[in-house]
Amino acid sequence: MKPIANSIITSEQDFRNRRKIIAAGLSAVAAVSLAGGVLADAHDTSEPLKPTPLKTINSYNNYYEFGFDKSDPSEADKTLITSPWTVEITGAGADKKGVYDLADIYSEFAIESHVRRFRCVEAWSMVIPWNGIPLHKLIASAQPNSRAKYVRFITANDAQQMPNADWAGGPYTEGLTIAEAMNPLALLATGIYDKPLEQQTGAPIRLVLPWKYGFKYAKSIVRIELVEQMPKTTWWQQNSREYGFYANVSPHHNHPRWSQKSERVIGGFGRQRTQIYNGYADEVAHLYGALSDRQYFY
Repeated sequence: MKPIANSIITSEQDFRNRRKIIAAGLSAVAAVSLAGGVLADAHDTSEPLKPTPLKTINSYNNYYEFGFDKSDPSEADKTLITSPWTVEITGAGADKKGVYDLADIYSEFAIESHVRRFRCVEAWSMVIPWNGIPLHKLIASAQPNSRAKYVRFITANDAQQMPNADWAGGPYTEGLTIAEAMNPLALLATGIYDKPLEQQTGAPIRLVLPWKYGFKYAKSIVRIELVEQMPKTTWWQQNSREYGFYANVSPHHNHPRWSQKSERVIGGFGRQRTQIYNGYADEVAHLYGALSDRQYFY
């Protein structure tokens, strides 16, 4: 399959103009006052969504390897070498293992464009127009066998290229069940607004799971492992009381130190109500148990 031509992927300007035209024909969204801001009704899950400006997306980031404040990663020296780049696909659950150059992956899989909500566990949100490859296509190419119960993601960890490479005591590690990884919403992102990912946004390839909190979005991936046992992920190991394996968005399960009932809209005004599974319940709720079971929502 050949990549989609850049000329037919919607540009940042076109995203904005399209939204303005459509918005003109919609009725006003109901809102109520909350904590000095506006709490918008976020229960309408219909597309299109209003994307966050690219400048905002690229300047408000969590990437601790390049700094701990939101502006640090974008202001850090661009030291990460992202070309050439390889991704290893391995593990006992993969019958077809190998190390793949990113250029070869691009040539085999079409780059798609999807506008998705992004929800941070810190209770802020954006809407991001991602470009990337559906994760299930890459997983299928590894010919998963009966031992592929989970997928582990390992990210770049190089002290010469990352000033805070040792913050987690090793490479950042994330994980999914194989069913989550094969869900059509799961994406390996390569760009935003039809522009390549920048260092602070996870260049050159990162995980996107729009129904989960942002710490699940592993950046700068170098290895994907199909494994039989549930991976011990980075934040789960850092603080198991506050961060679990599943990390699905829920307004009903608060973080131990703050409410998750609403979220601050970055680049917008005020707050809006948090949606269960970040608005993607129709696509992913069947993957999990009861809504009352906290293990799925932290």
